[in-house]
Amino acid sequence: MPRSLKWLARALTVVVVLGLALGGVVVWNVRASFPQLSGELKVDGLAGKVTVYRDKNGIPHIYADSSEDLFLAQGYVHAQDRFFEMDFRRHVTAGRLSEMFGSSTLTEDKVIRTMGWRKVAEQELPLLAEETRHALDAYAAGVNAWMEDNQGASDRSLEYAVLKLTNSDYRPEPWTPADSLAWLKAMAWDLRSNMSDEISRALAAAKLPRERVEQLWPAYPFDANQPIVTRGAVSGGKFDQDADPREEDGPARESVTRLNADVLTRASRALRAVPSLMGDPAGGNGIGSNSWVVSGRHTASGKPLLANDPHLSAALPSVWYQAGLHCRTKSAACPFDVTGFTFSGVPGVIIGHNGTIAWGFTNLGPDVADLYLEQVKDDSYLLTGEWKPLTVRTETIQVAGSEPVRLRVRETAHGPIISDAMTNVRETLPGAAVAAGGEAGAANAVALRWTALEPGRTADAIFMLNTARNWEEFRAAAAKFDVPAQNIVYADVEGNIGYQAPGRIPVRTRGDGAWPVPGWTGEHDWRGTVPFDELPSLYNPPEGYVVTANNAVADPASYPHLLTGDWAYGYRSQRILDRLDAALKKGEVDAAAMSALQQDSHNGFARFLVPRLMDLDLAGPAEGARELLREWDGSQEADSAPAMYFNAVWRHLLIETFNDDLPEGARPGGGDRWFEVVRTMLERPGDPFWDDVATGARESRDDMLRRALGLAYDELSGRLGPDVRAWRWGDLHALKLTHQSLGSSGIAPIEWLFNRDPFPVSGNDDAVNAAGWDVQEDYAVGWLPSMRMVVDLADPDRSRWINLTGASGHAFHGNYADQAPLWASGKTTPMHAREESVREAAANTLTLVP
Repeated sequence: MPRSLKWLARALTVVVVLGLALGGVVVWNVRASFPQLSGELKVDGLAGKVTVYRDKNGIPHIYADSSEDLFLAQGYVHAQDRFFEMDFRRHVTAGRLSEMFGSSTLTEDKVIRTMGWRKVAEQELPLLAEETRHALDAYAAGVNAWMEDNQGASDRSLEYAVLKLTNSDYRPEPWTPADSLAWLKAMAWDLRSNMSDEISRALAAAKLPRERVEQLWPAYPFDANQPIVTRGAVSGGKFDQDADPREEDGPARESVTRLNADVLTRASRALRAVPSLMGDPAGGNGIGSNSWVVSGRHTASGKPLLANDPHLSAALPSVWYQAGLHCRTKSAACPFDVTGFTFSGVPGVIIGHNGTIAWGFTNLGPDVADLYLEQVKDDSYLLTGEWKPLTVRTETIQVAGSEPVRLRVRETAHGPIISDAMTNVRETLPGAAVAAGGEAGAANAVALRWTALEPGRTADAIFMLNTARNWEEFRAAAAKFDVPAQNIVYADVEGNIGYQAPGRIPVRTRGDGAWPVPGWTGEHDWRGTVPFDELPSLYNPPEGYVVTANNAVADPASYPHLLTGDWAYGYRSQRILDRLDAALKKGEVDAAAMSALQQDSHNGFARFLVPRLMDLDLAGPAEGARELLREWDGSQEADSAPAMYFNAVWRHLLIETFNDDLPEGARPGGGDRWFEVVRTMLERPGDPFWDDVATGARESRDDMLRRALGLAYDELSGRLGPDVRAWRWGDLHALKLTHQSLGSSGIAPIEWLFNRDPFPVSGNDDAVNAAGWDVQEDYAVGWLPSMRMVVDLADPDRSRWINLTGASGHAFHGNYADQAPLWASGKTTPMHAREESVREAAANTLTLVP
């Protein structure tokens, strides 16, 4: 990120190696940026004294007498530990990476400037509540106070010392509130739901007839995997969980004619050029999260338990930063006493608890983005028979080491023309042939409509969640959470639990958002959003628990609004439900049981595929490898030989079965959509997808299963040796912690500075312990549980948490990656919240004074 950053020319390798040879200089540069963690520091802008306690993991708890001082101190502390990460992120979200890294990041900058993330963030500022704006201002003042105190490159972080080798003129600008808001656009982009599915469908339709494309996106299996909300209906303008559901007619799927595969493939690549700071690094939507909440009537403590583990792309440092924000005396003027996971660069706590309520997120995944095929001529576009003027603006991109680049951005009524994001329109997205009702070749541009490109008030929701004291205040906060739409689970100290689906979700005039649509007809425009009160919610459901894992929110047969048709298929959520049911039948559960469930590595597809594999007539060395599966229980621990072989078979089965039929961009990456596709095909031995079109023969299901078994054995025996029982899933399913910006430079000494060695990881894409990998690439882990948290509402100090890496963003600091071994082994640390326990656990105490 961004895309291997080859900006460090190979000629500089010699310079870097010579520099690193001066070991004393390197040590000095490394340690010079380590922050002061104890004693006293003067900080400009403070009105009173602020205390920062850090435990042995470097996790800070900040205590102040006013909200302004609290958020100013949070900005200062974030900058102490993570300023380069914050600076990098704001350059991504503003489309200004080229100012740091030169021309190699121009594609990323062009796409983001075209969408205008930063412009939308600036438009949001005046819409926010006064308290939110004050918090953003105070936070920015704290970051800038730290910048003023640390002006040299070596004072700020090792990354700046390295950056000076190629960009000696770079100087970070002061922090602004819009820098914080723009990060929420990156969050929305990476969790944007089905845009990749929309492109992939169109790509597949260029080679296959409609019915075969639809086969690759099967319907959600409601009969096997239940949705989040199983009761209730919209009644009287509100969702009522006790109302009788009624049958609803869903929107008809749009017809589509063949689309040009070459241009859509390039479109997919253009969209994937946007750096993935949180989501699936492959740009797909296989990424997910888990959260569940259990009522006190089922727990050992008699109070609710809430568990959450968002699945995001692996990053070093982690996307999350743990912290506590505490007013010494809570009041209307200073109401904060909240502990949880924050984003460096953003004030407040995103996920956590405040001593009264707790909340957690998973991606709801509604369809909030549509691609519109447009007809453009000069500076006009066609809409309902008339040529309308395009909205045009010019962006200037500063490029380190080169002349500035001017980018002309054009917009239709639907949004920015993203096919202009590369120099030659024909090399990105335009030229998709006819969509329904159009003439062949009429479309020559593609516009994006996306809810995150409309100003919203998600920032208000953060602070309202931080101070909410009950279900009503929680729902009022959720109502402001426009993008990205999240499943939010809730629990409070009074024993109540709940669930709310929030978000700005469009209502379409026609269609279901599954395919790119013609924009010139006006027939596919949005006509509003789903009212918040009509979005699904649950409060103290009779079963006493709620589970969300990116599965369907509600059955469209009984819920009137289209949220999406592209859910995760419920393998993870049903596994959690089944294990919860089994545990509750045995008695009450506790926080340890919730943590153990987060570690469940079971493969939900093994029960369908393994029997078919075992029934085959098979000869040769693969026969011995297959014996690994005979008594396998489906668990995918890092030391499992059966898991290694099964996943290799799965990988080769997908590649051999589908790659010959599908173009790049529509081929399988893995995950539970492909579980469901293959599950139904296993019942059809003669399905056309089983046939390899590259051979003269007609292959069947059993032919492809045998081929996959053989290829998997050949691969693993070559990579891991011939002793099948010595194979280990974690030998190949491993995570290398890679620095987000400098970790893929291609220069070994630089990578050595910032990256950390691979370590084995249990789980799989759609295990509860979801560690995702791309079957088209390798078994290496690309996304995973980015953190884990279990909150015990009986006593916040009995809560547990873990981050993927560590609190510090400074390479070689003791807290740079100290939590990674604990994370990998499934361990957690105490989530201290009470002041007395925070003080007791403190390894360092820092006093900030005016």
